[in-house]
Amino acid sequence: MTTTDERATGVARPAADPTIELDGRNLSLAAVRRVATRPGRQRVTLSAAAAERMTASQESKDRIVASGIPIYGVTTGFGDSSGRQVSADKAAALQENLLRFLRVGTGAAAPDEVVRATMLIRANSAARGTSGIRLEPVELILSLLQHDLLPVIPERGSVGASGDLAPLSYLAAALTGEGTLCRQGRALDAADALRAAGLASVSLRAKEGLALVNGTSFMAGYAALAIAEAAELAWAAELCTALSTEVRRGSRDQFTAFPHEHKPHPGQLGSAASVYRMLAGSPAVVSDVDLVGPGSSDERRYLELERRIQDPYSIRCAPHVIGVLRDTLTWAEDWLTTEINSSNDNPLFDADTDTVHYSGNFYGGHVAQATQAVSTAAAGIADLLDRQLAILVDEKFSYRLTPNLVVPTAPDDPEAGLHHGFKGAQIAASALTAEALHLTTPMSSFSRSTEAHNQDKVSMGTIAARHAHTVVHLTSQVTAIHLLALCQAADLSGVDQLGGATRAAHTYVRGHSDFLAADRPLDTEIEAVAALVRSGELRRAVHHHV
Repeated sequence: MTTTDERATGVARPAADPTIELDGRNLSLAAVRRVATRPGRQRVTLSAAAAERMTASQESKDRIVASGIPIYGVTTGFGDSSGRQVSADKAAALQENLLRFLRVGTGAAAPDEVVRATMLIRANSAARGTSGIRLEPVELILSLLQHDLLPVIPERGSVGASGDLAPLSYLAAALTGEGTLCRQGRALDAADALRAAGLASVSLRAKEGLALVNGTSFMAGYAALAIAEAAELAWAAELCTALSTEVRRGSRDQFTAFPHEHKPHPGQLGSAASVYRMLAGSPAVVSDVDLVGPGSSDERRYLELERRIQDPYSIRCAPHVIGVLRDTLTWAEDWLTTEINSSNDNPLFDADTDTVHYSGNFYGGHVAQATQAVSTAAAGIADLLDRQLAILVDEKFSYRLTPNLVVPTAPDDPEAGLHHGFKGAQIAASALTAEALHLTTPMSSFSRSTEAHNQDKVSMGTIAARHAHTVVHLTSQVTAIHLLALCQAADLSGVDQLGGATRAAHTYVRGHSDFLAADRPLDTEIEAVAALVRSGELRRAVHHHV
């Protein structure tokens, strides 16, 4: 059967993605991104082994509670109140109050994709089977994901240890029918939304509130998306570098393997090779010999060359800058994959020995360090592309391109002197770059003693992860501005001079933004192209056509 959308577009609606089975051990960052960005496409379930481990952990917890041994956060207060024991019959009420006093979040609501990632990661942590939580609350999280019913989570309020207490309390509260759930931008009372979807709220039992809020899932949600999108930025920066080389009639040889093999950082090698491949078959580029020319054969001691024999650092050193991001992402992905497949609450239960274990797995130090490094490397890309753009719009450095890439006009043309091309866009790119660079300050250096000096050393991982997410978005906007300018430059200098990869990119971008024949607002076009970069749609389109 053909849907209305298919008839209108001629494109078949994609089939649902394969089911993901959560087991607490094998969730990939790619799967997190799919669930976060493709609502309704991905069915997520608990594996049979995970369900068995969770039930065993919950039964072990119940036996320890029944023995009368005080258990932190189960039959005692929380944090510095852990010296105050309550009876086992008050354990459920203790969990309800936990979710209420923690709902102190402020600021804008976290983006939907971050909330979906958070929900998936929290469920996967529980699936590891050491948290003492029943199946029902976790299965309800997965049902909410399936219905795309998302808790509204304020983005501020977590110090990153004991994990993301405030943000995750909004998720936990929604499971009990308190708070707000949102669907397609419409905020609904949680209890009403659950009933409308045919779902039943849960009453949390001993430890279950703590099992839901005590962990790194919110910061990991931000981090997972930032890392995935940063990988797209690396490719897009290589595309921009290739286009910059072409429209300025530069040399392909600066990206040849030889110099990079003698400084063999993997990211640098891969980045140089990527740019070199994108320039394959391009009539616009030259060799180093072409730039140098024959030189002087007489005895004159001084000769003005037609152009410099080396490009500025923003082009020549591009693989060295992009390579830092690529290599940073390699270990950041490893760290975050470990994080999202961990038990990161406290206490944990060993069902084999009926013992309870206290630790600090909720500490977000690895997330903080990884996302701080990603922020720095991604902001370096923004700075790189902003500098490439600066020399592109400056006639002193752009080599025969018009100032600010305006359309050439005759002196007697009525439009002569009225248009300013990419002047405003370049200013905006510098503003975005400055903001991205500002956010590279390492948040983990700002640990604050909180909660009556119980949480006396905290990670600030949530703020670091939020900053990484913001830096990546700012950098994607700088990338979009530069791509629009490069496409303009290609139109001015001749699209037929581009290689296959860069011509495919030009064609795809032009499908979303027309040639700038006269000044017009570019704001919506910038954001549209930035979204194409972050999503990987531009990369896939280029690879498909080359």
